[in-house]
Amino acid sequence: MRIKNITLLLKIICLCFLTNSSFGQFQNYRADKIDSITFANVKKSLNDLNTDAYLKEVYRNGSTSIPYRLLLPKQKNSQEKYPLVITFHNSTRVGTDNENQLEPFAKIWLRDEIRNKYPCYVLAPQFSKRSSNYETNAQGILVSKPSEDVFTLVKLIEQIGKEHSDIDQNRIYLVGYSMGASTAQNLMRIEPDKFAAMVSVAAVPDLSAIDKFKNKNIWLIHGEKDDDNPYTGSVVLYQKLKGNKNLIFTTFTYLHHNNIVIPFLANDEIPKWLFTQRTTWKK
Repeated sequence: MRIKNITLLLKIICLCFLTNSSFGQFQNYRADKIDSITFANVKKSLNDLNTDAYLKEVYRNGSTSIPYRLLLPKQKNSQEKYPLVITFHNSTRVGTDNENQLEPFAKIWLRDEIRNKYPCYVLAPQFSKRSSNYETNAQGILVSKPSEDVFTLVKLIEQIGKEHSDIDQNRIYLVGYSMGASTAQNLMRIEPDKFAAMVSVAAVPDLSAIDKFKNKNIWLIHGEKDDDNPYTGSVVLYQKLKGNKNLIFTTFTYLHHNNIVIPFLANDEIPKWLFTQRTTWKK
């Protein structure tokens, strides 16, 4: 079944979500319900996409190697600059095959309607071990900490920017699911001035330096039924960031860890929001 037909299966029965940073800190609840047929069809449609357009490379720094895939804008204009979207895989895709990290949030950029409407570079690194590790803090909240490879990734991002001078340094975006969302938060905390926006789906939060997030463009997404990465973690992060006018927190009342990404795979909600975000301080 084609993606455009699958969109008819995704029934949004609550808020229609459109927002930008001028709206101020915002929390909304969505009542999407995903049945097994919709789940299977959406995943199949993405899995059927040809991933050959993603270049296959390996970044080496000392003893550390990071396999990565890089998608270029389909048609480039020499007068244009393009965003860089960095997608982070979950823990089930740890490895070195340089294939398995192309999970749904990496594959949506291959859809013709997305690739044509939202031209950009997409970087999909693969980690050979967990990129984020979890522990319980003194308040009983599960929190995340980055692996050493995440610090090395900063150097890879800098290299990609040098190799492709048409990357817009004011529009570098982070997108992740599960462990990948935790890694996105880790990286935003490590280099907050480098990234214009972050979409964090079902993360274990990084609460180690809240001040690094206070003015950042952040979209937190979590399912209230999530028993793997507790929903309360995103609630705590949202509460600690009270006053960040660029923060959105979307709760899916009926969704859990394994189906939370489905509402975003057959539409352009994530690209549409990302492409309105930018940093303004850089030259």
